[in-house]
Amino acid sequence: MPDFETIDHDVLVIGAGGAGLRAAIAAAAENVKVGLVCKSLLGKAHTVMAEGGMAASLANVDDRDNWRVHFADTMRGGQYLNNWRMAELHAKEAPDRVRELEAWGALFDRTPDGRILQRNFGGHRYPRLAHVGDRTGLEMIRTLQDHAVYLGIDVHMECTVVTLFKDGDRVSGAFGYDRERGRFKVFRAKAIVLATGGIGRAFSITSNSWEYTGDGQSLAYHAGAVLQDMEFVQFHPTGMVWPPSVKGILVTEGVRGEGGVLTNKNGRRFMFDDIPENYRSQTADNEEEGWRYTQGDKNARRPPELLTRDHVARCIVREVREGRGSPHGGVFLDIAWIKAKLPNAAEHIKKKLPSMYHQFKQLADIDITTTPMEVGPTTHYVMGGIRVDGDSQMSTVPGLFAAGECAAGLHGANRLGGNSLSDLLVFGKRAGEYAATFARERGAVTIDKGAVDDASRFALAPLERAGNGSGDGPYQIQHKLQGIMQEGVGIVRRDAEMRKALDAVLAMEQEAERVSVPGNREYNPGWHTALDLRNLLTISEAIARAAIDRKESRGGHFRDDYPDKDPTYGTFNTTLSKAADGSMHLERIPIPPMPAELKAVIEENK
Repeated sequence: MPDFETIDHDVLVIGAGGAGLRAAIAAAAENVKVGLVCKSLLGKAHTVMAEGGMAASLANVDDRDNWRVHFADTMRGGQYLNNWRMAELHAKEAPDRVRELEAWGALFDRTPDGRILQRNFGGHRYPRLAHVGDRTGLEMIRTLQDHAVYLGIDVHMECTVVTLFKDGDRVSGAFGYDRERGRFKVFRAKAIVLATGGIGRAFSITSNSWEYTGDGQSLAYHAGAVLQDMEFVQFHPTGMVWPPSVKGILVTEGVRGEGGVLTNKNGRRFMFDDIPENYRSQTADNEEEGWRYTQGDKNARRPPELLTRDHVARCIVREVREGRGSPHGGVFLDIAWIKAKLPNAAEHIKKKLPSMYHQFKQLADIDITTTPMEVGPTTHYVMGGIRVDGDSQMSTVPGLFAAGECAAGLHGANRLGGNSLSDLLVFGKRAGEYAATFARERGAVTIDKGAVDDASRFALAPLERAGNGSGDGPYQIQHKLQGIMQEGVGIVRRDAEMRKALDAVLAMEQEAERVSVPGNREYNPGWHTALDLRNLLTISEAIARAAIDRKESRGGHFRDDYPDKDPTYGTFNTTLSKAADGSMHLERIPIPPMPAELKAVIEENK
């Protein structure tokens, strides 16, 4: 077996986005030795792509806002499948986490009297998103990264973790490799925090970066942890659809929050045609009222473009399928129309949406101050993930914690825009603190040499099969998987198509075990892709199995063959775990009863 470096930490954080950095900072504050592993370079995590803002009931723009309204909005958006304890903690603690970020140097946009400015977003009753233009995630990472570097946290950049180790029933470490040279590393740790983000690279059209291959969810699953709610995948309504080279890149909801409207090829604002009954009292029924809402009029109702993301995405798909789409298979998002309302509209757009202005100018040669954008749904976020305790964020494996997108619970069946960034701060902090406490209170761990040898053999197998492998290469398998998931388990789902997709995924799991890669370990992206395949295939199987089992439509899960919501499916979470024979076991676990005081909060905010 090859030589490898062994590194000891009390707490190892895998993933260096918002949740990972906040967890590492929190653990370091508890005076334990912390290591931070990132798949890319520090500062290049996918969190930098988050644009619109972070949701927190600061009540700086509308003093009617408070944690109770935020909690009720989050639960309603998640169709009440949320972990209500996480939704409560998130709503209560988000304001303090945002103010803390500000104290560490984050430069938020400001109200005229100097407070943090907040903007409207889909599903939120009041203007709630603290933001930095449309570059909020970038500012978050800059601030957290500076703070982490100041604390002297041990950072391992461009390192991918392949498997987790256990000592008895508790986690004891991780096996990874340096992406440049391919040298193996063994991390021994008393506690591990997974903060690896999402699963978007399992689909062909996605706003997610190359790192999002379901690493954390797969690592936890193969270590014995339980996954939850994997059927709920959010397709953001607005991604770029043209040119093909940038298809799927995110177009922030902030465009609609600043007054942008969705129209079909006939110029009709089609969102007025389909407003859900439970949102009708909160939604404007004319253009003027919707415009006044985006400009901060407390008496106006929100425009239909700011309904929940799952609903808006399905409305766009309907327009395209029925022949009313844009030339390249999307619809139009028009912010330029506000020039009829504002004399300095062009300057206003460039100030509020600088990234969007430059993105369309450079990538599509479109000036959004004069021309509508072409947009369509893109795979954006997974509400499901690793099942965790609401307070501590510990998974069902002792010592293994999860935070951010790779953890399930907070968002239920559908995430509200802006809740993800505050989720990273609130639960990243909690995961880091509880992981540090676990590490302090538990004894040392050992890593079995046989387990290290097995991990080495698994990692080297694609290289050792070079010339002897059969079937497609790693890129071809990933490309095939993405097409199957996009078509079979995408925005609109049907039983026969999902079962066909699941059969294909299971066949590809066998194919991936025979894949071969030429070359050696140094600078070999084909090898990296081959090792990512297990993660992608594991989470694809989980998504398909959970989606087949849920015979209803709810949140991010929409079925043509079961288009209505079934109350019986609103009482449990779908979980997936690894059975003794290696197969994937599905179970329905009842949602614990909500305390009376939280029920009262929801009732008063209906």
